Amino acid sequence: MANYLNFDIYDLELANLHSNSELRSLLVATNNRSILVIEDIDCGVELKDRKEFDVRYNGPNPKLTLSGLLNFIDGLWSSCGDERIIDFTTNHKDKLDPTLLRPGRMDMHIHMSYCTPEGFRLLVSNYLSIHDNHQLFGEIHEFIQES
Repeated sequence: MANYLNFDIYDLELANLHSNSELRSLLVATNNRSILVIEDIDCGVELKDRKEFDVRYNGPNPKLTLSGLLNFIDGLWSSCGDERIIDFTTNHKDKLDPTLLRPGRMDMHIHMSYCTPEGFRLLVSNYLSIHDNHQLFGEIHEFIQES
């Protein structure tokens, strides 16, 4: 996507953020025309609702909360820039909070299965500019079929 759109790409590690304000600062620091990738959102951090969290946490720095992430995605924070795409990945969609999945927040849900030989050839063509029958295509085709 980033190559096709000529966008910058940012790999966002939620586990490295300690508060909602850090998340907001990160969004403000990203360029317009960018893709923010949050991989494995189901296992990076345990996001709790702000109300539930405030009851049991009295420390000086609040943690990253579910409502903070929701504001990041579609609240006022996300309207501070132009042309941003947020891409989430997960192996366990069923573990995600339903509020993350609602239409308007996550506009597309794409199931990505294992790579097919045809998909592999397309990737090789796009990224390595190999368009003809390479000598390793047959062997790679067999590996893909076995998995």
